[in-house]
Amino acid sequence: MSDLSRRQMLLGSAACVALGTLSASRRAQGIGPASKFQIAQLILGNRWNPHPTALRRLLWEIDKRTSIDVSLEPAPVRLEARKLHQVPFLYLAGDRSLPLVPAQEMEVLRRFLTFGGFLLIDSAEGRAGGTFDASVRRLVGEIWPRPAPGLEPVPRDHVLYKSFYLVEQPVGRVLVAPQLEAVFRDKRAAVVYCQNDLGGAYARDNYGNWEHECYPGGESQREHAFRLGINLAMHALCLDYKTDQVHVPFILKRRRWKTGP
Repeated sequence: MSDLSRRQMLLGSAACVALGTLSASRRAQGIGPASKFQIAQLILGNRWNPHPTALRRLLWEIDKRTSIDVSLEPAPVRLEARKLHQVPFLYLAGDRSLPLVPAQEMEVLRRFLTFGGFLLIDSAEGRAGGTFDASVRRLVGEIWPRPAPGLEPVPRDHVLYKSFYLVEQPVGRVLVAPQLEAVFRDKRAAVVYCQNDLGGAYARDNYGNWEHECYPGGESQREHAFRLGINLAMHALCLDYKTDQVHVPFILKRRRWKTGP
């Protein structure tokens, strides 16, 4: 399947997402009729889920703030073709070095990303340049060996920063890297890498308490981390459908939402 055919498949969903923001009663379908948007969390190694409550909370916020029809439970998956093709959004987190991926599984991941899938890699190390970071760069190099382009900084004017919210910085629990990085395939961000621990900002215990403080920006930083997560979900569903943002102030005004902290 080419990126063009994927775009055609998702066009109806993308239109519903954009128009559905004007009415809480209209619900966008993620992939096909009667299907809900779900984030699949990739199982790699023993520390694949450093923040077990994070994705559930992000999905809850996506459901509350947008018209996307959401499954509130993330789906843990391994690198199996039958599972991956059912989801548009794959999430990989860790706080230590990732294990080597067998060649057969690597081919599954490569095909998923090449034919339209989206992967968010989220470092929970709390620092830049650690062992998780090194293994992420190794993984990307194995997915697309040289001379294929690897991770590169995401430009500030990229749609990832404005697909639903206008986001200035890719903050998470921490702010150790000033930019997102991505692997672009035919101008599409197939892989996005964040070193600022988005999951740490989202994690909330069963009593409603945030599990981690956000540093250095506190609760305002947490809110902007959620906004970035919602933007990433929109991108996974809609690609660059909302690159033109001239209609965003109107939508936000209709919903009485503010763009500030």
